[in-house]
Amino acid sequence: MNVHLIEMPLSIRALHLWAGARKIPADEGLILHHLLGETFGPAVLQPFRLMVAPRAQDGTLYAYAADEADGLRLSAMATLTPANAEVVSLDRMRSLPRAGESWSVGQRLGFDIRLRPVVRLGEPLTGQDESGKEISISKGAEIDAFLASRLRGTQVTREARYIEWLSERLAPAAELDLTATRLASFSRLQVRRNGKKLEGPDAVVHGTLTVTDPLAFSEMLARGIGRHRTYGYGMLLLRPPQRSR
Repeated sequence: MNVHLIEMPLSIRALHLWAGARKIPADEGLILHHLLGETFGPAVLQPFRLMVAPRAQDGTLYAYAADEADGLRLSAMATLTPANAEVVSLDRMRSLPRAGESWSVGQRLGFDIRLRPVVRLGEPLTGQDESGKEISISKGAEIDAFLASRLRGTQVTREARYIEWLSERLAPAAELDLTATRLASFSRLQVRRNGKKLEGPDAVVHGTLTVTDPLAFSEMLARGIGRHRTYGYGMLLLRPPQRSR
């Protein structure tokens, strides 16, 4: 399987102006979903992650793709519009291969991943939310994995539940090192999907994993982890192994 790590500079101000001109709601994941689809084609750069330093005017978009930077640039230039060209820096886009032969059984890798750790209910649930408010949630609803555990009576911390959620989705490609994995940040974020407002968890996890199936690991990199992958979630950014806590 051909997998390439793509790195591309992006103007944050131009991105917001681009979205405003198209009346796209102020949802960064949704905006990037539309921009990348228009520029490269649907799901060509997916999963992806936008990294922006505090108060910075420019950010860096990382993504996994089946093609390398030169091929992506050539394809995009054929249909690129002036408006899109003000946002993305195609001339500065670059890539590195992340092929299946890059990985081996037992290999340890650090990672940084942004997740939306949600589950879809197979049965209705009732109980109290984190504020003590009585709630009732219908079968089939998509809710915070931590809230679902609480409503089922499981005593677990948010960090532990999210790490468990991630571990379940890494298998059988890789195993988490629980001593070197932590919840780096958490917030609740409202997003728009198919015209509807959805409120849910937005989490960043830093940690270390061990590759157990190289081919499956390569496929997982290309696919991403969890839901909302087309909106900036689920990309495993690889790092050197982390220290144990």
